[in-house]
Amino acid sequence: MFSSSAGLSASEFGTPTVETITDRLSLRSFKTLLSDPSGALASWDNASLHFCRWRGVTCRNHEGEPRVTALELESLQLKGKLSPTLANLTFLNRLRLGNNSLEGFIPQELGFLSHLRTLNLSNNDLGGMIPTSPFPQNCSRLRFFSLSHNNLTGTIPRNLSNCLELQLIGLDNNMLEGDIPTDLGSLPKLRQLVMWNNLLRGSIPPEIGNLASLKGLYLGGNQHITGAIPAAIGNLSSLTHLDLSNSTLVGAIPAAIWNLTSLRQLMLWSNKLTGGIPSDIGNLVSLTTLFLQYNQLTGTIPSEIGNLVNLTLCFLGGNHLVGTIPKSLGSLTSLDALILGTNELQARNAAEWSFLDALANCTLLRILDISYNDLSGVLPKSIANLSTSLEELHIEGNRIAGSIAEEIGNLVSLTKVTMWLNLLGGAIPATLGRPSGLGQVNLGGNLLVGEIPATLGNLTRLNRLILATNELHGSIPPSLGKCPLNTLDLASNRLIGVLPSEIGNLRNTESIDASDNRLSGGLPGGIAGCQVLEILCVRGNFFQGPIPSSFSQLKGLRVLDISSNDLSGHVPSFLGSFNMTYLNLSYNNLEGEVPEDGIFANASAFSVVGNRKLCGGIPELGLPSCTTQKKSSSAKLIAIIISVAGGILCATFVICLLVARHRFRKSSRLSSVTSCIKEQHRRVSFAELLRATNEFSPANLIGVGSFGTVYKGIMDWEDHKDVAVKVLNLQQTGAVRSFMAECEALRNVRHRNLVKILTSCSGVDFGGNDFKALVFELLPNGSLDEWLHPPERDERGSLRMLSLGQRLNISIDVASALAYLHHHGPSPIVHCDLKPSNVLLDHDMVARVGDLGLARILNKIMSKSSSQQRSTNSVTLIGSIGYAAPEYGTGHKVSVQGDVYSFGMLLLEMFTAKRPTDDGFKYGLNLHHYVERALPKHVVEIIDPNLLLGGGEGEADELSMRAVECIASVLRVGVSCSKGSPKERMQMEGVVKELHTIKDRLYGGSRDINV
Repeated sequence: MFSSSAGLSASEFGTPTVETITDRLSLRSFKTLLSDPSGALASWDNASLHFCRWRGVTCRNHEGEPRVTALELESLQLKGKLSPTLANLTFLNRLRLGNNSLEGFIPQELGFLSHLRTLNLSNNDLGGMIPTSPFPQNCSRLRFFSLSHNNLTGTIPRNLSNCLELQLIGLDNNMLEGDIPTDLGSLPKLRQLVMWNNLLRGSIPPEIGNLASLKGLYLGGNQHITGAIPAAIGNLSSLTHLDLSNSTLVGAIPAAIWNLTSLRQLMLWSNKLTGGIPSDIGNLVSLTTLFLQYNQLTGTIPSEIGNLVNLTLCFLGGNHLVGTIPKSLGSLTSLDALILGTNELQARNAAEWSFLDALANCTLLRILDISYNDLSGVLPKSIANLSTSLEELHIEGNRIAGSIAEEIGNLVSLTKVTMWLNLLGGAIPATLGRPSGLGQVNLGGNLLVGEIPATLGNLTRLNRLILATNELHGSIPPSLGKCPLNTLDLASNRLIGVLPSEIGNLRNTESIDASDNRLSGGLPGGIAGCQVLEILCVRGNFFQGPIPSSFSQLKGLRVLDISSNDLSGHVPSFLGSFNMTYLNLSYNNLEGEVPEDGIFANASAFSVVGNRKLCGGIPELGLPSCTTQKKSSSAKLIAIIISVAGGILCATFVICLLVARHRFRKSSRLSSVTSCIKEQHRRVSFAELLRATNEFSPANLIGVGSFGTVYKGIMDWEDHKDVAVKVLNLQQTGAVRSFMAECEALRNVRHRNLVKILTSCSGVDFGGNDFKALVFELLPNGSLDEWLHPPERDERGSLRMLSLGQRLNISIDVASALAYLHHHGPSPIVHCDLKPSNVLLDHDMVARVGDLGLARILNKIMSKSSSQQRSTNSVTLIGSIGYAAPEYGTGHKVSVQGDVYSFGMLLLEMFTAKRPTDDGFKYGLNLHHYVERALPKHVVEIIDPNLLLGGGEGEADELSMRAVECIASVLRVGVSCSKGSPKERMQMEGVVKELHTIKDRLYGGSRDINV
């Protein structure tokens, strides 16, 4: 936007005076220290254009002369240093240079700008100390002061107290140290004091309690702030947000805080606060967020907490709270999450368990955690009356008795149930197989009896089942083979029968433990179907027969414990080729020679004791040597016959291979790969695809990717007429691997936010050349990239734009798809190439994630060396520049955290319309830092201009404010996901929940949003 000059006309510029010349020269001097890669200041080079018409410059008449009153050049990719000649703009009242790449020091001469009202230099690379002399001595008119998101060091200037008009101080996300100045308490109009994420130390000065106008106090993230919370904070009657989290505060929470009736967020977590929670907490009737977890609080939870009817998040876990859980929590009808775990709370009888009855009134409750307390007595059947929205139920680590009510199946939204380490008895209810989204069940360490319900096999998302250390009997249900389990623990029960062959269907299971039961029969060779199995423990059973030769396919096996059974035969030599860490073959009836390679070379890593017929092995075993006997003549004859027969068979086999090779030319690489679609779907031929795409006409071309080309096709395929045909370019290095990866990833996954595969083609074209293609449903609204960066206007002459509501929905859709791939599929799948062009939109603008050509199923076994795997992971699977996680470039293996980073960058792009590869992101600045520096106060300055947020007065203005808050919250999620360190990033399940919360706060949960 170009400058405006209120009260000026072209004829009024008149003859330049010394003052106007000074303003012009000051601006020119300012520009000489800057580089302008985007050409934003091109107007400044127009000699015929008056400086009051330069971009970002605003002038007003002063005694008949045009004087510069504002310089606003935010978010223009400017680089360089600040010129001290800005101090010559003596009538300047607004200086806004945020969201650029300015560096160096802040000139002290700015202190001479006595008319200055707004100073915003945030989100740059400015370093050094904040000037203390003469700045800000001449700041009597300064209202807005923001230097956040820079690299400033030193202490906070104490003479900020001269700025009596200050309403906002933003000094967050720097490296400031020292004490918080006490004279900040003398700023009568200050409304926001933001200093979190610095290196501040010392205690919080009580003088802050003098800030009668203060609404937001953010001092969290300063881990060196110590001491007690001053009681004077209770004087801040206008305060709505108080964040003192993640510091080292000690002592009791001042009683005066409980009188802050306007307070909406109270965040004091991760400190060392002591004392109790008084009944006065009931005064905070506006509170929506209460975070007191991970302190050292004692005493009881007061019943007055039930007065906080607006509370949605109540986190009191990780303290030393005692007594009973108050029934008044049932009054919190807006409650979303109640975390009381890791305390010393009690419930011993029906009266003390009545809080569970009361919580049935909390119809929005999604998470209930009362784990690791001192709860005992009988588990009430009313647990089944909790909200049908309940997703997570955690009661583990208590002494709860009784049985699990059959009605628990009514909690149809459950995704996690953890009840382990209790005294629960009775049978596992068959109704537990009813919640279709149930992914984790942990009932271990109880007194459960009866059989394992076969209905658990109905749980198509069950990836973790732990029933160990109970009194379960009967056989293992074969139906469990239908679950996408990655952990199955049935150890220490009374199970009988065989290990069902259906266990081999658990192709992505990492751990199976059926130890210390009464299982018999042979070890099923079908276990070899568990392709990524790392841990197999079946010790202490009655298994007989040899170790199956098919176990040689379990190349990822790290731990094998088959001790204390009745196994016979030889010790398989192939175990020596595995990269194992523990092997226990003891107390069986094994015989013959013990190998000496691999794990058998390390006596501390394996055991063969109790097998009396073994010999050989490394000397540390102390076994007798194996005698070599000469073969008898009959044995030699048998050997010759076998050799000749084997030779004939080999020759026949080779001839068959040659014939097959001639028939199919070079299409043998995928002969061992099963179809990426289910068996009941028929395959499509090359001829059918040729007809469907009008012979792959350029007019049908949709897009071109790294490994193939996508065409629109028309064919009658089930209920799909329009399809998308992805033809692999098999000459491109990695194309075949991409095809295999996409097939493997899509084989067993189904989710409404994943592009649906219809069929595939793997054969030859009419010229006899290899041909491979995938057929997907066609999504009519194209890719997210086309909507965020429309190349041209549509046929009606208007630009395609996404509303705020649509962007929220799309972000939730994509997050849901990733959460499913990471946490709810048959095995964790990493997409590896998430970006807007790989997100497609259907006719209802529902987002579908596609292009899994680089996807990796974690823990799939590779037949390569570890060095080859590292190379593959870090080089060929890094994804796309700007979206790929930074750790991939340093050789780190593919992980779900890499996808989280890509999603974070995508989310930031969705709401700023800036690509991560934007030309302005250089010299250490990237999209993550660009957005991080703008939060929380400058969101309007970085959002996509197409997000028109309304305006005016009344409801429109309120909607605009709510929309900006919503976007700020979304961007915070994006920043959290795109942290440089993988450990600091969110998990996708948490992202989905956070985005739903943001949406619900704005719209109340409706998808039909057109704002």
